[in-house]
Amino acid sequence: MPIFPQNPDPAHLRPRAADELLAAGTTMGAVELLVHDLDAMLKYYTEAITLEVLQHSGNTAVLGRHGTTAMTLKQVKDLPPAKPGQAGLFHTAILFEDAAALSAAVAHAATKAPHSFTGSADHLYSEAFYFDDPEGNGVELYTDRPRDTWQREANGLLSVATNFLDPNAYLRDNLTQQNLARPTALGARLGHVHLQVGDIDHARAFYVDTLGFELMSDVGSALFISAGGYHHHLGLNVWNSAGAGPRAAALGLGQVNIDVPTKDDIAALAARLKDHGIATSHDGATLRFDDPWKTLIQVRAAA
Repeated sequence: MPIFPQNPDPAHLRPRAADELLAAGTTMGAVELLVHDLDAMLKYYTEAITLEVLQHSGNTAVLGRHGTTAMTLKQVKDLPPAKPGQAGLFHTAILFEDAAALSAAVAHAATKAPHSFTGSADHLYSEAFYFDDPEGNGVELYTDRPRDTWQREANGLLSVATNFLDPNAYLRDNLTQQNLARPTALGARLGHVHLQVGDIDHARAFYVDTLGFELMSDVGSALFISAGGYHHHLGLNVWNSAGAGPRAAALGLGQVNIDVPTKDDIAALAARLKDHGIATSHDGATLRFDDPWKTLIQVRAAA
């Protein structure tokens, strides 16, 4: 399969000063999903996706592995489903330590929820398997190829593809009985979040030029952006949502969380947002603001 056509805006490829960028140690925090049936969603994410329940109190459950949070499920029964074409979540992506760990999770998902599988792909920098949870939220399970094997285009951006990845061959080559029996023995964490947005140029202006993510790949209808040279912490696409306006309250994506290394990093981001006229609130621990599609973003410091 051919690599996606690259169509970068040269203005966004210029070198940028450190104070224009998020810190290299920035990562994505836990994704919040607003759900209707908490019990069904817990069953899917623990039995099929093989995450562990780290906390469960009332209408909220925190999931992850080995104490590392990947997502929060919050039951909100009175919200309607998200409408087709609305901005919001495209998928939550769980990163596994290696191919053996990934194959164990994929095998469990295929066994426990076979109809939730939607596809697989070799993206050159990663190998990925895709599912939909019981309420229609996209889920990616993936592992990264070694960083020194990632390919680049002539313009310096990372090459990305959707090459065929045979799921049966992948399981045959990588699945071990030990990992199948103990799928949570190895670590897994939130690797990236992929969002549906209404306009690519507007998304680039907000997430790259203002927030300070770096452009890693540009395929025209989607951007892949990160901090610290990762292939992407955020994907932004208009594949199903071109022209979408502000989000209506609905099930699905709640808030997007970003973790930066220090409080100084939060202060620098707050200053950039103020310079761009973006309203924020800060309670001393968490910086909050909306993206152009009214998705709430929360930024916290790890230290």
